[in-house]
Amino acid sequence: MDRPREFVFDIPARPGIAIRDNADGPPVRPKDAATVILLRDAADGLEVFLQHRVRGMAFAGGMTVFPGGGVDPRDADASVAWAGPPPSWWGERFACDEGLARALVCAAVRETFEESGVLLAGTEDAVVADVAPYRAARKALESREISLAGFLADAGLTVRADLLRPYAHWVTPPEEPRRYDTRFFAAKLPEGQRADGATSEADAVGWQRPSAAIADAREGRRGLMPPTWLTLSELDECATAGEVLGEPRDIVKTIPKLVRDGEQVRVILDPTED
Repeated sequence: MDRPREFVFDIPARPGIAIRDNADGPPVRPKDAATVILLRDAADGLEVFLQHRVRGMAFAGGMTVFPGGGVDPRDADASVAWAGPPPSWWGERFACDEGLARALVCAAVRETFEESGVLLAGTEDAVVADVAPYRAARKALESREISLAGFLADAGLTVRADLLRPYAHWVTPPEEPRRYDTRFFAAKLPEGQRADGATSEADAVGWQRPSAAIADAREGRRGLMPPTWLTLSELDECATAGEVLGEPRDIVKTIPKLVRDGEQVRVILDPTED
């Protein structure tokens, strides 16, 4: 699907949609991060898993987001068992070196497990269907007591990179005090698993049709940042998770520019060459 050059938030400017034209000092260097668009096929069509972040969070507090977070240096551990496209393949798709590519995939797997309880791991022949035996490990991962590589090695599990697809590349605008260089992945909920809200970073979670999530934002029931809003708009054009995962995408690094236009906010999406 073709990305528009710009789109418009058809709601008034509000907290969480920051427009800061005169930020002081040089831009903060963005931190590498991974976000996972978790999908499932429901009776009424494609659904996406969304989290409403706790309002006190330093970044995107009170906003509705996909699971994800910053890369932990230990995510780059080359000892992690791996199945699916190798780090070199991910590096080509995300325009980065193999070390960062490995870390991004592992961060995507780790953050999805920490924040939703969905584990994109297994053996080379099968995906985990019951995550109950790994509840203690999930808490230890979230508190950074253990690394993903250590957890998987102890459990005899393998990262299933084949369950993920590269989706997008967004960077927080330079005016913001907290910035992330975020690669977006897409994945389908593995059979037998369920997503939950057992995370300290969200006070509400749930599955929703993309169009319904956008309608909630327009009517003031939730806040969406530009990457989330646009992604939901794109997902709304797809009927099934397979359609999302099967469509090849050009991954373009984009730093959105937000421009106030009366009571609306225009988001400029020209790609960056930085």
